[in-house]
Amino acid sequence: MQASEIATLRKAGTFSPSFIAHAAFLLLFPGFFFYQTLLGIGAIGAYLGGYFTLVALLLLPPLGYAFVLSAKSKRNYISQVDICLVFLGAYYAFILVVNYFAGKDLIIVERYAQALVFCLETYIIFRLVDLGDKTFLRIVFVSLLVMSAITYYFSVGGFFFLQALGEAKDPNSLATYQGFARSYIYTYLIVASTIRSVVVRYVLYVVVTSALFLNGARSEFSAVLFLIPVNELYYARHRLYAVFTLVLASVILIGGVDYIVANLPENRILQLLDLSHSSSANMRDRFAHDALRTISENPIFGDFASYPDGHYAHNVITTWVDFGLFGFAFFSAILLWHGAWLLLNGFFSAKKDKDFVLAWSFVCVTILWAATAKSMPDMCVGAALGAFARYRYKKRFALQASHPVDKAWS
Repeated sequence: MQASEIATLRKAGTFSPSFIAHAAFLLLFPGFFFYQTLLGIGAIGAYLGGYFTLVALLLLPPLGYAFVLSAKSKRNYISQVDICLVFLGAYYAFILVVNYFAGKDLIIVERYAQALVFCLETYIIFRLVDLGDKTFLRIVFVSLLVMSAITYYFSVGGFFFLQALGEAKDPNSLATYQGFARSYIYTYLIVASTIRSVVVRYVLYVVVTSALFLNGARSEFSAVLFLIPVNELYYARHRLYAVFTLVLASVILIGGVDYIVANLPENRILQLLDLSHSSSANMRDRFAHDALRTISENPIFGDFASYPDGHYAHNVITTWVDFGLFGFAFFSAILLWHGAWLLLNGFFSAKKDKDFVLAWSFVCVTILWAATAKSMPDMCVGAALGAFARYRYKKRFALQASHPVDKAWS
């Protein structure tokens, strides 16, 4: 934290922006997981409903205040990323308002409105998160371990599914496996970005992939598997050795597939081995073809909510269907440009940076999910852009500090 920011906060006599961001993260992600666990085992009733949306709305004012406070206390804090996000959000909001008054499906309009709010909140959280705060990192690390233990302990037949316990007092408010996986992977990405020890990282990979395997969330499981080689290549001093190690680990994993299939034949993750036998994959393929047909018929403006709720393509072409060619092109360009910038301005750096790892991980995961698994905009977009903006600001500030003459003239 800069000296000017500390002075401003002392004068204001308030919590720091990073403290507010950390509290918001813990409440939204580990907090959601623990609340839903208590709900699933019947320890509590659904006093906060499904939890996430309500808590997110309650956190919006303090997060907005934290961002404004940070922008006031730091020099040149507002960046091109902020401007791009505001412009994209304003465009999407305009489309939603137009279609709301046009009488389009209200459920779909509300779903997108919630997604924009979630994107804004995750953007602020990861823009303000301080990976140098050891207390916060300890809490996140312990949370990940407890979440892993819960997943192992409450798995039934090789699948973490609390509804199968039949203990929930309000089963309609109980989250699906996807909600648990979202909290889990966001927590994991913060932990993984701060661990420099190779041994600890590999132990973490085993713990996390095992937990997500039991969870059954294929998108999150695939994302972790995708990031392991990508990030290990970043950390490796000798990339050839890293490639050899990863190939060896892959061979060992493949060798154990038959054993896993024999003992856990019903696990959803195993459907990744043959998607042709996955009803979910076949359904998503049909939705994607429907979306492409809609685009071919309405290539410029798309056709907002031209599908029943839930029957959307689980990839980035939903932005073309619902927000037109411009919404799709602008959204895609933002993601790809930031990914390319990180690759060229950090991935090959000799000095390893945990803020880079966090930004790189979220951007890679978001691009992967946008291409294969999730409708957009998803809250991972806000997290990716927020982490990117933080890393770029930190990189620019360090550069200015190392060139005081340039800073004086800027």
